[in-house]
Amino acid sequence: MVNPHYQKMKNKATVRPGDFNKQPLWFKALNDVWRGTYFLGTQIRLEKDDIIKSARKLTGLYDLGSDFLDEPLDRMLWSINHEAQLHPVGRFISKQRLVNLLAVKLRAEYWFKKHPEILDQPLYPVWLITGLQRTGTTKLQRLLAADPDNRVLASWEAINPVPLNDDFRLKEKRIKKAWMSEKALRLMAPGFFAIHPVEHLAPEEDILLLDVTFLSTTPEATMHVPSYASWLESIYQAPAYEYGMKLLKFLQWQKPAKRWVLKSPHHLEFLPLVHKYFQDVRILWTHRDVHRSIPSFLSMMAHSRMIFSNNVSLQGVAAHWVRKSGYMLNKGLDFRTSDHKEGLFTDILYNDFLEDSLKSLTKIYGDNGGINEGLSERFRHAELINPPGKYGLHEYDIRDFDLSPDDIDKHTADYQHFIKDVSYGKQEKL
Repeated sequence: MVNPHYQKMKNKATVRPGDFNKQPLWFKALNDVWRGTYFLGTQIRLEKDDIIKSARKLTGLYDLGSDFLDEPLDRMLWSINHEAQLHPVGRFISKQRLVNLLAVKLRAEYWFKKHPEILDQPLYPVWLITGLQRTGTTKLQRLLAADPDNRVLASWEAINPVPLNDDFRLKEKRIKKAWMSEKALRLMAPGFFAIHPVEHLAPEEDILLLDVTFLSTTPEATMHVPSYASWLESIYQAPAYEYGMKLLKFLQWQKPAKRWVLKSPHHLEFLPLVHKYFQDVRILWTHRDVHRSIPSFLSMMAHSRMIFSNNVSLQGVAAHWVRKSGYMLNKGLDFRTSDHKEGLFTDILYNDFLEDSLKSLTKIYGDNGGINEGLSERFRHAELINPPGKYGLHEYDIRDFDLSPDDIDKHTADYQHFIKDVSYGKQEKL
């Protein structure tokens, strides 16, 4: 399936290096005015007791469950308050998000008690898409979502996986909230969609389910929180995956299917836990030349952090994420090359996938009945409605981050050596 849009794109906008700090005038003005009223006590409080109280008031529920952990939230809040340098809108967004995560936890506990059969279900088999950011994971998930046998996590479900009322069939309010979040993101960061579209009805990363435990890499992707990020690497992440399984069971109870198709680069760091908790899992690892994927991701992170702070350092983003990317790759390789785990993996090469996605999909479906004409047509349609450059062109340059290829090589040498064998001499096509 060769995408006709691949060679001839009509881009609506171009996001260039340096655009990350060009905030819309209204957004900048709002932050400036709001900050100017801090002396009147208008600064948003980011304190645990206040956030928990707000979530309980919002839901009318009290029980956070016996598996709620204080330490992750405490450490995250300390790091946000002391390191992130959030502007007023960033503090507002952060509080709303934290309150919503706790509200999800409160509502989930209510439902688990009301319907204990939810947690008695076996989890569906999982096709797990992972790999570094900017390696085609989103495109792959959106194509696989076209198969009606596949259950994906929609963006509106990721934000609110648990119903807002007693009828789980009523989803309109959750969809509307996600639509409002999408609209707000478009207004605050108009160019972000050219880098990574966040559409409220489209598939989304299941890391957002792990966020409910306050044990995920989402905060370090949106804010400067080095102490929290460092602590996160030092602890065992089983509680996050245990709770993520609960929410996945709740979601499949609401809408059944044959298998889960999940996606997040986050999992690359925690493949032993993936193998333990997903059990029947197949890992689809996407690969791209790290000299392209990492600079692209650094650009995305700079744009993402602008939504929360005026103090975004390109060098700081690079210092954190180049090392982190290498760390994630090495953790993934450690698992893959140990104890005969190779059979769990299917490799997807980025350029091959862009040039002829059906060939890569056929590779995935080879042991699952193959792809018939009806399914092939579904994949073709999904690709046509999500062409490259749908929201514009993303330009980036490693030099904007004061990096050289050697800086990336230092952290990714083992992976680059490994992928030469995987690509069978086609490394230039990654």
